[in-house]
Amino acid sequence: MNAITIQQVDLREPSGNKSARWSRWFIFSAGAILLLTGLAKLISAFGTAHIFQMSDPILRISFRNLFLLVGGVELLISLICFFYGKHPMLQASLIAWLATNFAIYRLCLFEIGYQKPCSCLGSLTGVLHIPSETADSIMKIILVYLLTGSYLTLFCRRKQTNKQQTKAT
Repeated sequence: MNAITIQQVDLREPSGNKSARWSRWFIFSAGAILLLTGLAKLISAFGTAHIFQMSDPILRISFRNLFLLVGGVELLISLICFFYGKHPMLQASLIAWLATNFAIYRLCLFEIGYQKPCSCLGSLTGVLHIPSETADSIMKIILVYLLTGSYLTLFCRRKQTNKQQTKAT
């Protein structure tokens, strides 16, 4: 069996619980998004674009090192989303943690008046001929999706756990 077939089996919830099925689907889709964005960052970090010589305005490290660090974290979380299906609270917590950090980072950029579009996808936007403003808008939509989906998943899973504990007592 390949990994995709295993994950498809994991997506089915025998109890028919719609929120559990939805959360499994969300975690899988978030994993796919993080896999793509993480790989884009890692591949881009080995490029020669001028931006990689510059420092990030918030963290004060080179964009190259930032892309390597964040791309690695995204890739790690995506693998956890794909291969730790029995731990949805851990998966959703990691997605929420990462998305919250991205939101705080973007708020800090806004606060200092940084006007350039986010280069979140690295050189992938150039390869796909996507204007940087369009890519920035797409990444904002993805950020909202990851934030709301992860926190909704955590809320629903917590509610379900509390309900099960109440029935057990």
